[in-house]
Amino acid sequence: MKLKKLALLGAAVLGFSTAALAEITVGVTVSATGPAASLGIPERNTFALMPKTIAGQPVNYIVLDDASDTTQAVTNTRRLISERKVDVIIGSSTTPNSLAMIDAVAEAKTPMISIAASAAIIEPQDEKKRWVFKTPQNDIMMALAIADHMASNGVKTAAYIGFADAYGEGWYREFSKALELKKIQLVANERFSRTDTAVTGQVLKIMAAKPDAVLVGGSGTPAALPQKTLKERGYTGKYYQTHGVANADFLRVGGKDVEGTYLPAGPVLVAEQLPASNPVRKAATEYVKAYEGAHGKGTVSGFGAHAWDAGLILQAAVPAALKKAKPGTPEFRAALRDALENDVKEVAGAHGIFNMSPKDHLGLDQRARVMVRIENGQWKYQP
Repeated sequence: MKLKKLALLGAAVLGFSTAALAEITVGVTVSATGPAASLGIPERNTFALMPKTIAGQPVNYIVLDDASDTTQAVTNTRRLISERKVDVIIGSSTTPNSLAMIDAVAEAKTPMISIAASAAIIEPQDEKKRWVFKTPQNDIMMALAIADHMASNGVKTAAYIGFADAYGEGWYREFSKALELKKIQLVANERFSRTDTAVTGQVLKIMAAKPDAVLVGGSGTPAALPQKTLKERGYTGKYYQTHGVANADFLRVGGKDVEGTYLPAGPVLVAEQLPASNPVRKAATEYVKAYEGAHGKGTVSGFGAHAWDAGLILQAAVPAALKKAKPGTPEFRAALRDALENDVKEVAGAHGIFNMSPKDHLGLDQRARVMVRIENGQWKYQP
């Protein structure tokens, strides 16, 4: 009888230990190759720096490449959910890919943290998008920063040339609103593909409109093409880019043609230049130290930091979800969704302070943006 009791006790202890150490599985899809590779590579690299345990539970990160392709992003997402039984999806790098993934995560009732920018990924909230969160700043937040800077520097007319996809269209909508608020006239509106090798026709139309400033609504290295063409054609007005170019590859490809460019960015891009009083400086500097410690000085980018912030909000949400269910179950996935919505409060990330809610699946405020200028091939903070 005593041996039987000991055996039962041992089984109970073993069962408890197995539950206590249930593995959290994080599925990731990023654009490590293709036109958006300059976004996806630092994001992929960042997952290697993330903690291997959260709240005492082991964490397994399964990272796949979607090659900057929407179909592959969806395939990766469905594979991660059906074959690997992930508890959460993080990705993808671009707005079109992230939008395409929403149906898959909603059907599987699996929370998703996008690392792409457009507000359309999480807005308007509905039965599908209630499963989706994101870490990059919304376009309108950054568009207002650009319009404000333009107005403060005497710009009366502006032109826009953006990607011919959801990213470019989203930026056009928000930029138009911001210009209207600042009484700046939009005199040209053009599009180009991420894979284009020439934009001469679009640039000639912009130059004919004689704007005081031009905003390129692109991301990664493809965003350098319109600016290089404008320079070749002799445009001498002010140049602006979005926060979608905040990495060293853009500086390398753009070279002297992007000197003097203004852009809004997350504080992480100029972490060491921020005043000590900036509430994001500490967290941003920690990411820079971790990433550059692994990949060398000057290698950090805003895109990897979006992935880092996804990891931070996950760390903030997991403890609350663990109180309700065990990883690997539908109950845990639902609890994690609820925790992302209700328990991410004052989380200091590399890009800002996150306070999520049922009405806000981003949770950033104006502390998440600064204006930056490219000077001598470096990012220069603009107070």
